[in-house]
Amino acid sequence: MSQNPSRHRDRSSRRPRHLVPGDRVALVAPSGPIDPARLAHGTEILRSWGLDVRPAPHHDARHPVLGHLAGTDAERAADFQQAWLDPAVAAVICIRGGYGTQRMVDLLDWDALRAAPPKVLVGFSDATVLHEAVARHLGIPTLYGPMAAATAFTTDGPTAEHLRRTLFRPDTTTVLTSAGAGTLVPGRAHGVTAGGYAAGLASERGTATARRSYAGTVLLLEDVNQQPYQLDRILTQLLRSGALEGVAGIALGSWEGCGPADRVREVMLDRLAPLGVPVVWELGFGHGPTSLTVPLGVPATLDADARTLTLDEPALAPPAPTGDGQSVPGQ
Repeated sequence: MSQNPSRHRDRSSRRPRHLVPGDRVALVAPSGPIDPARLAHGTEILRSWGLDVRPAPHHDARHPVLGHLAGTDAERAADFQQAWLDPAVAAVICIRGGYGTQRMVDLLDWDALRAAPPKVLVGFSDATVLHEAVARHLGIPTLYGPMAAATAFTTDGPTAEHLRRTLFRPDTTTVLTSAGAGTLVPGRAHGVTAGGYAAGLASERGTATARRSYAGTVLLLEDVNQQPYQLDRILTQLLRSGALEGVAGIALGSWEGCGPADRVREVMLDRLAPLGVPVVWELGFGHGPTSLTVPLGVPATLDADARTLTLDEPALAPPAPTGDGQSVPGQ
């Protein structure tokens, strides 16, 4: 489907609204099969925030042949589309990653999804494919954050709390950094945030949902269980495909299970420093034991010297006021 970039220039008017107690959220499994115990724990956390949590019809399904998939491609796509088109749903939260989003994303009816009011999308890892597709087809901000059954969400208090504040008080989470953040390449850059799971971004090259390049963006990159030579291959693919031409800056997240940190840093410097743009090391998002929620599709400044990513505005808008001065959800 051809895209008209001018259609999505007014990003502020297409921001989803932030959540309020009582909002309904749909839990979907677009990738791998879920762990019921972890989902139960994650659901309990979300309900403790005052949310009305509704798992999608096929959230606990299994593919009849391929055990690495949560239900058939058609079932997973139907769950996502039904949740997005439901006017009572304020947010769609992925349950887990794994693999499988690439198999269902082309089954979605993007014309129908575009006609619906914007809503919050939360997920990371394999959900990167959904973030990219929503950015390309709908032009609205999304949240690269912990999923309902993610280990960090269910075991790490600061991870859950940062997501909660981003969902309910996004004005309090516009400056992002972490204790482990460092300067890999100095400088400042401004651009619209994009990216996510590095292996997923590389495997998307050449597909209908992949953007041609990340020119003008502050690109987020993180990964898990990829050895340094594999990370080299992933970054080289992004470079050779032209995806990184014109990128404004790069924020690196966690590299859990990717080998010694110094070797990962060597690969990042070798592949990314020649781009001549600011690069921040370990900003604090991704597959690590603790993780920040980072909005995508939002203008932001990356300050590699200060080791911060500062959003120009919150990713989520306030609820629309009513005639009596009160704010109401769902508008």
